Amino acid sequence: MVRRVAVIGAGVGGLASIKCCLDEGLEPTCFERSEDIGGVWHYMDTTDSRGVSVYRSVITNTSKEMSCFSDFPFPEDFPNYLHHSLVLEYFGMYAQHFDLLRHIRFKTTALSVRKSPDFTASGQWEVVTETDGIQELHIFDAVMVCTGHYQEPYLPLASFPGINSRFKGQYLHSQEYRDVEAFRGKRVLVVGIGNTGGDLAVELSRVAAKVYLSARSSTWVFSRVSDHGFPFDMVHTTRFKHLLDWLLPSALTKRLRFWKFNSWFNHANYGLASTKSSNFRVIVNEELPFCLLSGTVVLKPNVKEFTESSAVFEDGTAEDNIDVVLFATGYIFTFPFLEESVRSLFDDNRSLYKRVFPPQLEQPTLAIIGLVQLTGSVMVGSEMQARWVAGIFAGWNKLPPTTTMMADVLKKKPPVKRHPSERENLKLSFLSYMDEIASHAGIKPSVLRLLLTDPRLALAVFFGPCTPYQYRLVGRGKWSGARDAILTQWQRMLKPLRTRVVDDSSNSSYSWRWLCLLALPVALTAGFILSKYPRPGWSTWARLQL
Repeated sequence: MVRRVAVIGAGVGGLASIKCCLDEGLEPTCFERSEDIGGVWHYMDTTDSRGVSVYRSVITNTSKEMSCFSDFPFPEDFPNYLHHSLVLEYFGMYAQHFDLLRHIRFKTTALSVRKSPDFTASGQWEVVTETDGIQELHIFDAVMVCTGHYQEPYLPLASFPGINSRFKGQYLHSQEYRDVEAFRGKRVLVVGIGNTGGDLAVELSRVAAKVYLSARSSTWVFSRVSDHGFPFDMVHTTRFKHLLDWLLPSALTKRLRFWKFNSWFNHANYGLASTKSSNFRVIVNEELPFCLLSGTVVLKPNVKEFTESSAVFEDGTAEDNIDVVLFATGYIFTFPFLEESVRSLFDDNRSLYKRVFPPQLEQPTLAIIGLVQLTGSVMVGSEMQARWVAGIFAGWNKLPPTTTMMADVLKKKPPVKRHPSERENLKLSFLSYMDEIASHAGIKPSVLRLLLTDPRLALAVFFGPCTPYQYRLVGRGKWSGARDAILTQWQRMLKPLRTRVVDDSSNSSYSWRWLCLLALPVALTAGFILSKYPRPGWSTWARLQL
């Protein structure tokens, strides 16, 4: 019987895990090596051994309604996309509201997590922690590792000949970046065009003498501001569009998405991507196209080598007088505190059952929370994982036999180990993954049942954004405020924009209501289909979703 649970890390996954354990009557103790909650969202002016931190200007890529804890909406006056300071403030509100801080031991590092001698029978763990130089041994019935995937910077210097032996300038990983001041007036090369690389290139272009952005793969760029000025994820992450993606051929869906990307600007003209691209990534960046158009950022191919002051690229071109090389090459995860026999069970998250449980363990008392990248908010995904895991620890949910879990892992694991900087092996469709875990936890809403009992709510659930509140409508942890939160989500989205109100006589609320009524047969059909037929695997959805 699981009772005492160790939670490693007090970031978003750790806070959700503490709260979910308390909801299930468990006794969590969280060990956090820093002096505050928030994990990577806890901004630090300097880099030190306490871990990875956001840089000064970070703003969320997912909107507040799509990123909140499922029973605790963001304040309605918070902007839709949030500066990291507001995210940390929200975490503080959450921790205070649910009285989580008394379960956290700050400035305490987890040194080791090892199986107890009788693990096969008891499933218990020996956890050694250190506080102010004093070590302590604890025995826990279960462990939830909530350190996420931003653990150790990946700096592939061996892939860039000359960076150590010949290059006379400075190089650093984006983990060390805090703000633009150190780069003022310099010629900077940013290596890597993920979300971080794109953001840093844009930010540096305001003060640097020149910024070059090196891209290895094709990249599609989209804006957080979608049709009619609404947040992109609220418009496009809906069960209705999810159903269309399932029904339409994948080739057609892919072409439609490429067309949508190119309707903003032609990516081939900018050297970013082609519709013939087979290997590509998608990033969020409103300003990068203008920076490329204005020449403040220059896009370059992959770096071949470095000389004393130049970068030579694979197309044979070179850029001289480079002062700083900034590697935005991602992170790797190591879990150094886990004993080797456990750590060796998974080399990436695809070795974990549903990206959470090492299936080979004799007892399912170790869970990895937040080691997943979704096409939506990882905050929401981490909470969903924590709810499922806490239910399993409490005995309400059950895992299948080891053989079944291993078969599921092998089916989804890639045949060839990918390059550590490629995060596609972590990327999953937000809605598919959320529904999958919610089904196992018994908290997935039924559109068909809602149509019969609450048609207004059913239409909002099916055609509206798949906000986290949907997973508080049924099952354990059901929240009485979920229905109202869903029906008022657009008002909360508009609230921070109402700082100056203008008269708009072309109110479309009535036409929207008529559209919803006309779409009722579609929703009924969809509910029937989704209740009768299995969904495709996550790998299929990952190819289709943004």
